[in-house]
Amino acid sequence: MKLHHQSLKYLSVALLCIITIWAVIFYFALLDEVYDSLDDGLDNTRQLIIQRALQDTSLLSRTEFRESNYIIHSISKHEALQQKDIFEDTLMYMQNEDDLEPVRILTTAFQRDERYYHLRVMTSMVEEDDLIESFFWGLLWLYLILMAVIIFVNNRVLKKLWDPFYQILAQLRGYRVGTDPVPAAVVTNVTEFKQLKIAVEQLFNHTLKAFNSQKQFTENAAHELQTPLAASINKLEILLERQQVDEVQVKQLAEVIEILQRLTRFNRSLLLLSRIENRQYLQGEEVNINGLVKEEVENINDFARHKKVTFKITSKENLKPSLNKDLARILISNLIKNAVVHNIQGGMVNVEITPGKFLICNTGSEIPLQKGKVFQRFFKETKNADNTGLGLAIVKAITETYLIEVSYTFNGKHCFALLFPA
Repeated sequence: MKLHHQSLKYLSVALLCIITIWAVIFYFALLDEVYDSLDDGLDNTRQLIIQRALQDTSLLSRTEFRESNYIIHSISKHEALQQKDIFEDTLMYMQNEDDLEPVRILTTAFQRDERYYHLRVMTSMVEEDDLIESFFWGLLWLYLILMAVIIFVNNRVLKKLWDPFYQILAQLRGYRVGTDPVPAAVVTNVTEFKQLKIAVEQLFNHTLKAFNSQKQFTENAAHELQTPLAASINKLEILLERQQVDEVQVKQLAEVIEILQRLTRFNRSLLLLSRIENRQYLQGEEVNINGLVKEEVENINDFARHKKVTFKITSKENLKPSLNKDLARILISNLIKNAVVHNIQGGMVNVEITPGKFLICNTGSEIPLQKGKVFQRFFKETKNADNTGLGLAIVKAITETYLIEVSYTFNGKHCFALLFPA
């Protein structure tokens, strides 16, 4: 969920809670104010009725409300003294409404010429259910209007306010170290975005500096190792050609040469892996995977014949993805070599090329590889000294560079699949 949608969600929930609490408080405050107003009106009407009753005795014999809003009847002195002013709510039949309606009644007592009278004054009330309904719809419309305003402000004003953030985010998402220049600064007047911009610029510069330093170190280290390794192998081979060397020494020298050659391959693989991960092979072109498979099978054919491994190649499509040609060759070569090296004597390698997919399966160990580790560096299922443990790690690095999905499955055969993006 986007940031402004997330903030809108929390804001709408908070606003609903606030309006609900405020509505409850306001409703009871409004009822209290209504009751105060009604009670003041009843008290004022009582005083007027008592004043008129002292002047007009005919008012002292009203025993029913009828057209008037009060009733009066005589009571004893004891009852009058016991009577207090009482305000109460009740229901009374209203002829015009033909229904019971809520009223508020003031019950009191007063004295005239040594006689005591009981007085009840009535006034109509607003129906509470009608008040609640009107209040509910009023608050609902208020909430909807406020939400409409907030959504408008959020989508127009706040979205524009967050533009610098999204620009910085786009720069971070699209930046490739070593290939793209440092992105241009984002113009903003917001203090937090200025601080974010400065932090991102520092991150870009630091990352680029570290990348260049690592790249230079890797290349220098690989070069400095490669040269003495090649020189050592060359001198040992010359030493082997001398007649003074006995059989034991020949065997020892051959073992040293083999170790140095393995170290040379290991050094080259690490250098290649480092270059791939540093995105130094991003330029791509259309590559014919079918042709590469044919070439790599021919290159490894001698070794395959030695292990009596046979190939079966099925092409249902000319697969031509866009990627670096050298990396494409390394990708296919590593998978084919892996299928042959880890195969059994007299085994089989099946290669199937379909639209958007390359699949290679080989016979081998009856135990499946560990899916979580098969593409990790230096992972080895066998103790073969010639295996550097970097072949499938290089495959993984290449596929990640070009967004190719690579997977391993076991169905009696070990299968590696490449799913190329459309």
